Amino acid sequence: MPKSNFLSDRAKALQPSLTLEISAKAKALQNEGRDICSLSAGEPDFNTPSFIVEATQKALADGFTRYGPAAGDPELREAIAQKLNKVNKIKVLPEEVLVTNGGKQAIFNFLQVTLNPGDEVIIQAPYWLSYPEMVKLTGADATILKSKPEEDFALDIDNLKNSIGPSTRLIIINSPGNPTGRLISISEMEALAEILRKQPNILILSDEIYEFLLAEGEIHHSFASIAPDINERIFTVNGFAKGWAMTGWRLGYLAGHKDVIKAATALQSQSTSNVCSFAQRGAIAALSGYEDCLKEMSEIYSNRRKLLTHGLKNIKGIKLVEPQGAFYAFPQLPPNSQDSVTFCKIALEEVGLAMVPGAAFGEDKCVRVSCAVSTEVITDGLQRLERLIDNF
Repeated sequence: MPKSNFLSDRAKALQPSLTLEISAKAKALQNEGRDICSLSAGEPDFNTPSFIVEATQKALADGFTRYGPAAGDPELREAIAQKLNKVNKIKVLPEEVLVTNGGKQAIFNFLQVTLNPGDEVIIQAPYWLSYPEMVKLTGADATILKSKPEEDFALDIDNLKNSIGPSTRLIIINSPGNPTGRLISISEMEALAEILRKQPNILILSDEIYEFLLAEGEIHHSFASIAPDINERIFTVNGFAKGWAMTGWRLGYLAGHKDVIKAATALQSQSTSNVCSFAQRGAIAALSGYEDCLKEMSEIYSNRRKLLTHGLKNIKGIKLVEPQGAFYAFPQLPPNSQDSVTFCKIALEEVGLAMVPGAAFGEDKCVRVSCAVSTEVITDGLQRLERLIDNF
């Protein structure tokens, strides 16, 4: 049998994560002795706060090493529900929460239990690169709505309204956004909610994984808090990776209508089963004492974000929609630049600068750069980028 026949059609169509590919290439070059400056990072460079680690160590010592409920530790589900009620102003019961192996699994499980082949999912570009691929795995179709850098990547409400058809089943939003760092405004959310009120068969998935990483003066608003009257159709995804620097812990959650949570739990019970038992005890600790550590990390990111933003805007030919959150910027390349993939390959080869092509996020005019690195690395990266563009 030819090797190509080993794979299913959906496996053949699946595209690997370009962000992980870029990071792997940069690390390989570093291992070869090349001087590489990487602004491609998609994870915090901080250690997980010590009180979370200590709570997890205690859980190990206390014997939290066995299987647990597929939906998650009951105490953690309770803590997440309380956090959503208190911080996000969303009315949620513990049974409406599913603990998952990272935010990715929360999204994957949700899509698998709510979509059928032929359904349509509307996603605004620039988008987090895994959304279309995960939609594809369900047999549904992803419809991409372009937004323009010259319009600050604003959600085009009229275009969204006109794009809705009889097969439209879901709309995905992400705020603060990856890769742009943009916050969806309250007025945009209210306009979107008004559309949904007239479309009772459409669900919405709100990805809020960067909610605590905000620029100075900015405020995060959960979509479910803006439209409580349609909450049974709103599902919130979040997790502990970004805000608490817990990427390797693989702790996320999905919150929404209990029937969907029940189905997503059943799917999880037949795939991964429960999330790591002792890691969940660390998550409980994170939710019970998070304010000081989150504030400290958020302030550091704000300073780095200012440095990155200021530096990019001072590079001739670069245009930038200033990020309001997350730890990315998404600058528009000079008009004479090649496509984003070619540009990033040249940057890596000629000046040793690792960035992520905007094509991965549905916008080939831009590249994604990260401030989840030290100020020294940011400054070095900006200098390399300026040197590259000057030589074009």
